[in-house]
Amino acid sequence: MDFTPLYTSLLSFWYFIPLFFCLAILRSAWFKGVMGEFLVNVIARFQLDKQHYHLIKNVTLPTEDGTTQIDHIIVSVYGVFVVETKNIRGWIFGNPSHKNWTQQRYKHKYTFQNPLHQNHKHIKTLQTLLKLTDEQIFSVIVFIGNSEFKTPMPDNVTYGLGYIRYIKSKTNPVLNLLEKENLISQIESGRLSPSLKTNREHVAHVKQLVERKLTDAPICSRCGHKMVKRQSKKGDRAGQFFWGCSQYPKCRNINTV
Repeated sequence: MDFTPLYTSLLSFWYFIPLFFCLAILRSAWFKGVMGEFLVNVIARFQLDKQHYHLIKNVTLPTEDGTTQIDHIIVSVYGVFVVETKNIRGWIFGNPSHKNWTQQRYKHKYTFQNPLHQNHKHIKTLQTLLKLTDEQIFSVIVFIGNSEFKTPMPDNVTYGLGYIRYIKSKTNPVLNLLEKENLISQIESGRLSPSLKTNREHVAHVKQLVERKLTDAPICSRCGHKMVKRQSKKGDRAGQFFWGCSQYPKCRNINTV
């Protein structure tokens, strides 16, 4: 019997495995997060004068209860800008004072932590390390991807190039050149060494915080039944945990953990 056609079919199948693997990576939440941060870095390097603005990326700082990880820090005489990147698609609804914001894609709604609150810990950690006043440090949120704000947002919550415009809008010097250079040195010396180990330990710390939040199941705000912990299997939120109503599919209410 001639097995040539079978061998040919098997070889053709194996050619597709790397393609499937690459597609899985490209669609993963991890890759989208990395690409979002990469785009923010590229925009900063091309749009901000290096003589006036110094970019430091992926900064992990020790805290009293573990670590905190900052996507980007931009240091200038006009202040220290702490940039949080969000790679989220769809319509975005939010209020600066609310704990959670809402993402809507087609008919599906998801809640996520208010990024201004999320960045607050970064701000306070950096303030303590650098001994900065509120007038010398700024929180900046930048959304990357196909998203649209459906509620009014403060000036420091932006899309794409909007965060550059916000940074450049600060034209009043609050630091001198020597202070600027000293701050850069303090950040570099105070950060944990960038490595896979540092990143793994930070991820483990975040998981511990999530598990603490999962200890007591919340009550569904729509129907009054208990909610259960679930994990997204696909889409932009793949791998992330959320609270889903125990009465699904009758009740489709969800909350972030």
